[in-house]
Amino acid sequence: MQPDWYPAWRDEAFEELTAKNARLEQDFRLGHWSRYDYDLTAGTLSFSDTAGLKVVSEIQISGSTSAKAGNWLWAWANSNLPGNLLGDAKLVRAFGEEKGIGDLAQAYVVDASGDLEALGWELTGAMVRVCNALGAYRSPRGEGGALYLVLKSIRWAN
Repeated sequence: MQPDWYPAWRDEAFEELTAKNARLEQDFRLGHWSRYDYDLTAGTLSFSDTAGLKVVSEIQISGSTSAKAGNWLWAWANSNLPGNLLGDAKLVRAFGEEKGIGDLAQAYVVDASGDLEALGWELTGAMVRVCNALGAYRSPRGEGGALYLVLKSIRWAN
């Protein structure tokens, strides 16, 4: 269930996310720090090296992938996640319901393409576009899954 324009819109959203993430890499060296930590209580994602904390970002949670289940689970449908980090995901759900886009409005999205990571990035790209976020970060999890975080603000720690 999706309107005719949705596949092109989703592809554009992914391209925008790729450009935004490239800018974050250039400006804040994301992807090059030796350590990252997310704190779901504080709603932050931080990057550091052996000298200490370097970059801090405020986050919202997009969703997660599960290799075992072969699907994506939107953050708004995951009762294990803190409610204060789900506002943007709920906006995406409302957008999906309003526009008739099943992938954005249903809790689970099955990985039909055989590329679960690509599915996670595509759906996170949709969230970044709908919520005008700065970019996104993927944190690998056990059993081949990942948690996708959307960056709302970012700053140098010092």
